[in-house]
Amino acid sequence: MNKKLLTLLFAIVPMLTFAQEKGLDQKIDEAFGKATGWFVNFIFYQIDFGGGVKVFWVLFPLILGALYFTIYFKFINVRGIVTSINIVRGKYDDLDHDDSNVDLAVAGDSTPGGDAIETIAVENHEGEVSHFQALTAALSATVGLGNIAGVAIAVSIGGAGATFWMIVAGFLGMASKFVECTLGVKYRDIEKDGTVYGGPMYYLTKGLKNKTLGKVLATLFAIFVIGGSFGGGNMFQVNQAFQLVENITGGEASFLHGKGWLFGLVMAVLVGIVIIGGIKKIAKVTDKIVPFMVAIYVLASLFVILANFSMIGDAFGQIISGAFSPEGVAGGAIGVLVQGFRRAAFSNEAGVGSASIAHSAVKTKYAASEGMVALLEPFIDTVVVCTMTALVLIITGNVTSANAGLNDAQAILLTSGAFESAISWFPYVLTIAVVLFAFSTMISWSYYGFQGWAFLFGRSKKMEYIYKVIFCLFVIIGAAASLGSVIGFSDAMIFAMMVPNMIGIVMLAPKVKDELKKYMKAIKG
Repeated sequence: MNKKLLTLLFAIVPMLTFAQEKGLDQKIDEAFGKATGWFVNFIFYQIDFGGGVKVFWVLFPLILGALYFTIYFKFINVRGIVTSINIVRGKYDDLDHDDSNVDLAVAGDSTPGGDAIETIAVENHEGEVSHFQALTAALSATVGLGNIAGVAIAVSIGGAGATFWMIVAGFLGMASKFVECTLGVKYRDIEKDGTVYGGPMYYLTKGLKNKTLGKVLATLFAIFVIGGSFGGGNMFQVNQAFQLVENITGGEASFLHGKGWLFGLVMAVLVGIVIIGGIKKIAKVTDKIVPFMVAIYVLASLFVILANFSMIGDAFGQIISGAFSPEGVAGGAIGVLVQGFRRAAFSNEAGVGSASIAHSAVKTKYAASEGMVALLEPFIDTVVVCTMTALVLIITGNVTSANAGLNDAQAILLTSGAFESAISWFPYVLTIAVVLFAFSTMISWSYYGFQGWAFLFGRSKKMEYIYKVIFCLFVIIGAAASLGSVIGFSDAMIFAMMVPNMIGIVMLAPKVKDELKKYMKAIKG
């Protein structure tokens, strides 16, 4: 099957070259845009509050849901951080090898109320990856271009104050991640060979008392996650990575100019090699790439910040004053708040439900243990990485409304220029980081999309390879073609995932509270 995959990848190259020459990709894009524009416009509809303040409606359920979970779980996003770090460090690993407090269940068994008896489906098969690997696999899907380009756009439009609200939204999002990832483990399926199938599809069908509603919501989520995996989790990533590589190697004079298919082919082969091995192979790659990427990026940010040590106080002053300023770049204080919340929500995907798919594969007998680990994801993604980017941009003087109209590729170059002002050679390092960010995002989203695919079409090897072949083909298409409408549609599908997921996790919050009590009791015991 691997040979067939490689054959297909090489076979599509001449087709893409022909398509580019004839402008076929643009015609497809236009036709697709006309057919799906209504869906994109609905998901990304903006409510106009006047004064230049427009808010995506999808932000309301994401932020209000996160605020609800924060209060309902008594600020678990603050008081649970130390416990979360200890879990990742392995301090409580012995609990996962102690059968005295946990009943093992057989796949498919359930209580009269329809809930899975426990998190274990088959004895001696508690999961596939460690807490740390599950965290890095989920982080690899969120830490990426949004932290580099998205932050630049946010502070350009909303000013330095947008950073404050980004941090607030990041903290709130930690509670949402805790809830959805606890549910992901609680209601997962584990096959006899140890393969894990989890995520919103399963806690919506198993957890909700109204089985018809659960099935409908789960099916919608599965459709949305497949579409999102092909576009925002695949085509967009490789497209932006190629644009930066092409620019750093000479732009139109680059040897890669017009050869997006070649870059896409190399990436597709690398992605294919990793994703064929499933979540275990993905986790083994991400647990090496993600810490390396984040460390390099944070260290470079700290270098720029410390090199301008005298400006740090002023930068934080701009962030605080700008967050509450009655006058702002786009609609005053409310506009600044919206930009910060928007970037945080679009970056860490808290409440969207995607991360629960990766976290559900963890080796644990306590669902809440992984929910606690998931707390760290928005903290690392938004509170640490996004804030570092914002500080670099503020200190180097790149927060200006003149940059408000930048697209993602241009925003990456803006951030690159900010780093270059202090580290002349850093744009080359950032280019490598962006390619790694894109690569790790693609392999994690391939797993998300496959889980949705398996839920809809079955768990056979044939279905698995069909999805993975299609995914790899989209890597090449994403690098070679200009399919803006296709990518826009898939981005809309990612945020459409929020609708069925948020309904489910709000209704299932009491179940999560029970799991948390059980785990905290085990820790104390």
